[in-house]
Amino acid sequence: MIVSLIQKIFGTENERELKRIQPIVEHINELEPSMQAASDAELQAMTAAFRTRLDNGETLDDLLPEAFACVREVAKRVLNMRHFDVQLIGGIVLHQGKIAEMATGEGKTLVATLPAYLNALTGRGVHIVTVNDYLARRDREWMGKIYEFLGLTVDVITHDISPAERKQAYQADITYGTNTEFGFDYLRDNMALDAAAQVQRGHAFAIVDEVDSILIDEARTPLIISGPIERTGREYFTEFKLPVERLMRSQNQLVSQLLNEAERLLEEQQEYEAGIKLLQVKRAAPKNKRFLKIAKEGKLKKLIDEIELDYMRDKRLGELDADLYFSIDERSNIIDLSDKGRQALSPHDPDFFVLPDLSTIDNPDELSEEERLRRRQKLEREFAEKSEKLQCVSQLLKAYSLFEKDVNYVVTDDGKVQIVDEFTGRLLPGRRYSDGLHQALEAKEGVRIEGETQTLAAITIQNYFRMYKKLAGMTGTAETEAHEFLKIYKLKVVVIPTNKPVRRIDYADVVYKTKKEKYKAVIQEIERMHALGRPVLVGTVSVETSELLSRMLPKRIKHSVLNAKRHKEEAEIVARAGQSGAVTIATNMAGRGTDIKLGPGVVKCMQCCLSCEIEQEQGCQSCPDPQKQGKKMKECFKDVPCGLHIVGTERHEARRIDRQLRGRSARQGDPGSSRFFLSLEDDLLRIFGADRISNIMDRFGMEEDQPIEHRLISRAIENAQTRVEARNFDIRKHLLEYDDVMNKQREIIYELRNRALHDPSLEDLVKDYVNELAREIIQTHWTDVQPLEDTEIRTFKEAVFRQFSTVLLRSADELKTCKPDELEAYVLAEIMATYKNKETQFGAEMLRQLEKWMYLRVLDELWKDHLLDMDHLREGIGLRGYAQQDPLREYQKEAYDLFLAMVSRLKKEFIEKLFMVQMVSRDQMHRPEQPRQFVLSRGQEQGDKKPAVRKMPKVGRNDPCPCGSGKKYKKCCGAA
Repeated sequence: MIVSLIQKIFGTENERELKRIQPIVEHINELEPSMQAASDAELQAMTAAFRTRLDNGETLDDLLPEAFACVREVAKRVLNMRHFDVQLIGGIVLHQGKIAEMATGEGKTLVATLPAYLNALTGRGVHIVTVNDYLARRDREWMGKIYEFLGLTVDVITHDISPAERKQAYQADITYGTNTEFGFDYLRDNMALDAAAQVQRGHAFAIVDEVDSILIDEARTPLIISGPIERTGREYFTEFKLPVERLMRSQNQLVSQLLNEAERLLEEQQEYEAGIKLLQVKRAAPKNKRFLKIAKEGKLKKLIDEIELDYMRDKRLGELDADLYFSIDERSNIIDLSDKGRQALSPHDPDFFVLPDLSTIDNPDELSEEERLRRRQKLEREFAEKSEKLQCVSQLLKAYSLFEKDVNYVVTDDGKVQIVDEFTGRLLPGRRYSDGLHQALEAKEGVRIEGETQTLAAITIQNYFRMYKKLAGMTGTAETEAHEFLKIYKLKVVVIPTNKPVRRIDYADVVYKTKKEKYKAVIQEIERMHALGRPVLVGTVSVETSELLSRMLPKRIKHSVLNAKRHKEEAEIVARAGQSGAVTIATNMAGRGTDIKLGPGVVKCMQCCLSCEIEQEQGCQSCPDPQKQGKKMKECFKDVPCGLHIVGTERHEARRIDRQLRGRSARQGDPGSSRFFLSLEDDLLRIFGADRISNIMDRFGMEEDQPIEHRLISRAIENAQTRVEARNFDIRKHLLEYDDVMNKQREIIYELRNRALHDPSLEDLVKDYVNELAREIIQTHWTDVQPLEDTEIRTFKEAVFRQFSTVLLRSADELKTCKPDELEAYVLAEIMATYKNKETQFGAEMLRQLEKWMYLRVLDELWKDHLLDMDHLREGIGLRGYAQQDPLREYQKEAYDLFLAMVSRLKKEFIEKLFMVQMVSRDQMHRPEQPRQFVLSRGQEQGDKKPAVRKMPKVGRNDPCPCGSGKKYKKCCGAA
């Protein structure tokens, strides 16, 4: 009450923000006549003048009115497009480093030219980020004419250009590209072995189009560059595919039995016992159609939920799951295999799911040291092999139970499993599920199982864009996520008013009990609108639903389907979608980036729906007189007679995705309407909100095939969406807290790497490392408390030799008499003599190049291993919660320890290899080097894969070294 009163007096925060911007807009408008009077040459000369004024101490804010007025005039002359006042407001908001929410069709592409031009005057580069290559190319060609007229350079980055072209594109004043291309270029730059191979030149200012899609929807997906690894578990997926399929059949038979028993108990009025059976079915197969049909009764749904709460309270859910082969938690996407399921999967090997206890390796017994070492190697190999097999089984179960073909992924004509973006409905070529899940899907679909890869470099979208000194964004739907933008990116959201009033009617949601009834009603709605000659856009959440509705539509209604399978026809389909009588069925339209323009005859009147009762009492010539049809004037508003009609077939977890679909209608003041059709079987309602909505429907006494349409229902659905949004935000925030740990380490490593890459000489670094390591060896082996034994001096000499390839010639007796300072001076002198000999042998210039190359190779190798160690730490850290420890704090502590250990290894391995390296003759250099293979952003691989010929059993990099040292192979004989 108090808040609303304050807002009434002082206005909302958004209104106050717009009020502060209004004087700047008026100033820009005052400059318009002088800009119109200027010649082309005078306008073009302004860029140099603006830059001179910047050099003389003026700020970008000082230049803003003139720069914006100049760009507006150039846009009129070059593109025949003039920025409206609301677009000027949007440009000012973007320049201030905020998010501008602008409705579909309000010209966001044109708005970006204003802050892009102004900020490009600094010469530090502006990045304009889009969601796909098509939009990046289109916007560069379209808007590039403005920049080029004003003397700025503009370029575009796409996935298919060469490194040289990339470098040139980043040198431009304004660079268009996708978020993935910018992110992967950053990672590639930090893998380069030569400074000349780096393409980016800093992160000054970015304008992100469809900012909610990029910074929120894709925030959980890290950008990863990966390379092949030696070992692969592909054969395990093939081996366990049939046993898992048998297990799935057994579970389905069990579910049928439980449903039969539940129906019998219901007939016998034993509802509680029936509810227990139905709860078991819910945990075994939550999407079973027969179960969904039985559970749609509001009373039964409520009973199942009550029983579930009873069992959870008493911690007895395990009793129900014991009868199943495995249980499914849909909310967390987790599958838990029961003892019964383990027995079914491995009837002849009861110990298959029991990992060997590695703690027993060093137990005192009668084994010799050699026998104990061999036992350790055997147990470690057995542990690694079993862990890999169990992981394969787990991922196969997920693939069969939680992932649906044509919903979560599609199989392309060339036999590739490709992920479908849940927000845009587009395919994501090159993206693969992690932890073997993608291989499990390939095994399930019977296509070629691709090799396993290891992460070489990774960064999340969140942390990449937080590197920019100034960040801004545009979208049609950001207000519902304003809290997250402010919390994570420190970005405020400003809602920009539309240029013309919105003439779209958003009808209340219509809810049915089953999907069958809902789809039937959707078809009737399409037929009704098609008969009126109105274009219809049907939004679906999956490929499967879009193709089902396509099959259900009568043949007389011609229609187009736009989904992940037909993405190549997108531009053509969208261009036709606004024609009279057109019917388009599309998966989520979020981020499609293309407006649907209405064809001739679709808009039957331009004003009457909004203003006929004000302007004329008898209606208008282009619209039937409402009074003659027996209607009151106001009813003209209630049922829009023309424009694009949106039909939503399911609510998304995020409200903004629904708003994006609605926003495709009524662009730039056009008329339009939208309606969502839902059912209690929809995932959102079934998992998160069916109980409340079901109670409301029971209160209204609904019958079969009878829908309910009420604001209470819409409110209950929005509440369910709000709860899901809050939960998803918590997940993203939680992931960011963990990734921030990794991000700080990444920044340090990349800073070290770039310093080494751009420094002409690492000689000072080498000397620092030598001093530090020499002192460390002396402190470890030397003491002035008591004289050292000959064996201890021998150990000390060996340590110096291993680290620096330097032989200490003084005898044990001579060294015994040395004081610590004298010893340190002697050891350092000997080591530096070895170093100087290397310089003489190789030549100073070659040694400097060798130092840089070796430092980068060691750093990259250790960083790759560190990423793997961090992945393993992250996977198991959640278990610390059972020990009453905070997993995040434990992760931070252990990650810090791992990082310090890695930096210590970097110094030791770099110096050890540098001092060990020897000059070789040309005859010894004939062995060809294997090409490096990377899996890039689009799934492309560099280098041809050649089968290796092995003459002895393969030793994995993490296996114990066969030489018997007790070290891992990669740290011992495999180090070279």
